Amino acid sequence: MGNVTVIGAQWGDEGKGKVIDWLADRADVVVRFQGGNNAGHTIVVGNSTYKFALLPSGVVQGKLSIIGNGVVVDPWALLEEIERVRAQGLSITPDVLVLADNACLVLPMHRDLDVAREARAGAGKIGTTGRGIGPAYEDKVGRRAIRFCDLGDEAALGAKIERLLAHHAPLRRGLGLPEVTSAGLQTLLAQVAPKVAPFLQPAWRVLNSAITDGRCVLFEGAQATMLDVDHGTYPFVTSSNTVAGQAATGAGAGPQAAGYVLGIVKAYTTRVGEGPFPCELTDEIGERLGVRGHEFGTNTGRKRRCGWFDAVLVRQSVAISGIKGVVLTKLDVLDGFETLKVCTGYRLGDRVLDYLPASLHEQASVEPIYEELPGWKENTHGVRLWSGLPPAAQSYVRRIEALIGARVDVVTTSPEREDIILIRDPFAGGF
Repeated sequence: MGNVTVIGAQWGDEGKGKVIDWLADRADVVVRFQGGNNAGHTIVVGNSTYKFALLPSGVVQGKLSIIGNGVVVDPWALLEEIERVRAQGLSITPDVLVLADNACLVLPMHRDLDVAREARAGAGKIGTTGRGIGPAYEDKVGRRAIRFCDLGDEAALGAKIERLLAHHAPLRRGLGLPEVTSAGLQTLLAQVAPKVAPFLQPAWRVLNSAITDGRCVLFEGAQATMLDVDHGTYPFVTSSNTVAGQAATGAGAGPQAAGYVLGIVKAYTTRVGEGPFPCELTDEIGERLGVRGHEFGTNTGRKRRCGWFDAVLVRQSVAISGIKGVVLTKLDVLDGFETLKVCTGYRLGDRVLDYLPASLHEQASVEPIYEELPGWKENTHGVRLWSGLPPAAQSYVRRIEALIGARVDVVTTSPEREDIILIRDPFAGGF
């Protein structure tokens, strides 16, 4: 079996957690390669519901789970998450969890800055989760971040803290935030260091050893392509690269390691937070999709905006990330609609576009061009065979497949782990 990279192909919340958990059953290693605790994954196993923000979903299966160097990690949030899932019966030990020693920390000052900036921006806010992820990435690329490997080097840590605070002190004063002292931050880090130390390793070395041994690796993306800092609806994006190409950089493996790229796509479209959304429905249909789909953020509880399926958006994601197959999730939410709509293009003034333009003004100005498809009255919730889907539902899947330029490998019909229709096995190759 080959390696598989799983990414969201819309604006996130596509159901990656369930899919990764299902795939992890046949993988040997699961790796998170970007983002932070601003992305939530929910996994339902029987009567147990697990909610992850930092832990790779493979921990449910007891598989070797790696938090790669591309992730910015809030150590206090990580430790809290570990304790929470341990209380649910999961075993989280250094044999199961590896944290990259060269990953950067998310500090309390990052959270302060994130929240204060959003409050100051008012109507111009980006819609962050307030978890400090953006400011942490800023420090990383600014070469002033604290990395986990620094925690064990007390002599050097002091100088690194001074460099960090030299940048943050004027920002905090300008935003009316209280001063952070070097001694206070050093004490805080000294308290958390021994708690995370058992999990620290050169993650790239662990991963490459597994690859050399022929073990099957599942690369787990957070957020989604349209939230990518380069390719998304900038500036209403996350602060990292979310596309499949980031799997290699953020995990410490060569680009060939990414293997088969599997995009997760919801059968309709949702977005949480601010930013352009061409297919958004603010009417009773949008409300119906939200209620039936339980569209509230795993991490934040924020209500998601809902709309019809946007094939233009997904087709763009397929091209940017080299997606070979997709998992179409939440098909059952569309049960009972007389007519369904799919966006096949955008109208911008007197032009028709087959892509989402980069300009924020144009993104906000495009109007969707819809194709209507017949709906179905039958109940698809829990269906596990392709033959069990109504003909209209099968036609809907096939039409999406044709419009996005990638095959549908899997269809999910409920949040339950086993409610999956397997059309083609992503691990079987198909390269």
